[in-house]
Amino acid sequence: MIKIALVSFGKIARDQHLPALRNNPDYQLLAIASRNASLDGVAHYKTLEELLEAMPELDAVSLCAPPSVRYEQARLALSRGKHVFLEKPPGATLSEVEALTKQAKTAGVTLFASWHSRYAQGVAPAKAWLAERTIKAVQINWKEDVRVWHPGQAWIWEPGGMGVFDPAINALSIVTHILPKPFFLKEAALQVPSNCQMPIRAQLAFDSDGVPIQADLDFLQTGPQTWDIHVDTDAGRLTLSKGGSQLYINGQLEQEGPDEEYPGLYVRFAELIRSGQSDVDVAPLQHVADAFMYGRRELVEPFEDQ
Repeated sequence: MIKIALVSFGKIARDQHLPALRNNPDYQLLAIASRNASLDGVAHYKTLEELLEAMPELDAVSLCAPPSVRYEQARLALSRGKHVFLEKPPGATLSEVEALTKQAKTAGVTLFASWHSRYAQGVAPAKAWLAERTIKAVQINWKEDVRVWHPGQAWIWEPGGMGVFDPAINALSIVTHILPKPFFLKEAALQVPSNCQMPIRAQLAFDSDGVPIQADLDFLQTGPQTWDIHVDTDAGRLTLSKGGSQLYINGQLEQEGPDEEYPGLYVRFAELIRSGQSDVDVAPLQHVADAFMYGRRELVEPFEDQ
C-alpha cells in the first residue's frame, strides 16, 4: 500500500480526496497536515515539516493548499524523497512547475499534476470520437457563481488566485485533452473588479489551424451553473455538459455516469508511482498564463462577497 498524507484539509480535500483515498485499496491515509482542521482517527500535524519529521515511512503527499504556497510544499516533499500529487493548477507559475519537474526527475520520485475534469465520464469517449472527425469550431461556456463555490475565500482574487480562471482552467484541461491539434490564443478580454487583482469574467479567442475556439467565462452566474463545451464537426455537434459528465452527439445523450474524477486521479497516481514515472502536463496553465500576458484588461464594478 502507498502510505499517503493530505496536506491542507479544506473543502476539496474533504469532499473529493478523502473518499477517493478511502475507497482505493492501493492507499493508506496516514496523516493530515493542516493548521486548522483534523480528522478523527488520523494523525494530525500543523505543518508539512512536522509531518515529514514525524513520519519518515510516508511514501507520498497530496497537496491541496492554494497554488500560492504549493511550490514550497512540493519542493520540501520531493527533497525528502516523497511522491507528490499536485491539486490543480499545479503551481502559481509555469517556472515553479518546471523547477519541480526537474527536481522530481533528479530525486527519482513521481510528480503528478492532476487535472480532475479530464476524468469526467464523457471526456475519454469525446476524445476518441473527435479523433476521427474534422473539427470546424469550438465554443466553451464556463459560468458559475463564485459566492456558492468560494464563499469568503479572498485568496482567489489575489495574485496567483486566478479569479474566474480557477474554475475555467478545468475547461481548458478538457479541451487541451480532447482536441487532436494544439491551439493558440489570439485575443482576450479580462474584466477585473476595481477592488480585485484577478478577473471575474473573461472572453477568449483561440485558433487551431484555422479552426476558431471561443471561450466565455463568468464567475457571477446565478441559478443553474453552466459547464459546457460544444464542438462542431463534419459529423455534427459534440457537446460535453455538466463539466464533462454528460456527452451528447447531435443532441442525443451518449454517455453519462457517476462522478469518478478523483478516484480516477488516484488510480493514475498509483500507476505512475509503480512505474517510476511522472505526469506533468502544463498545457492548461500555459493558456491561462497567455491570457494574462496577452489579454486586454477592463476595470468593472467592485466585487462584494455578500
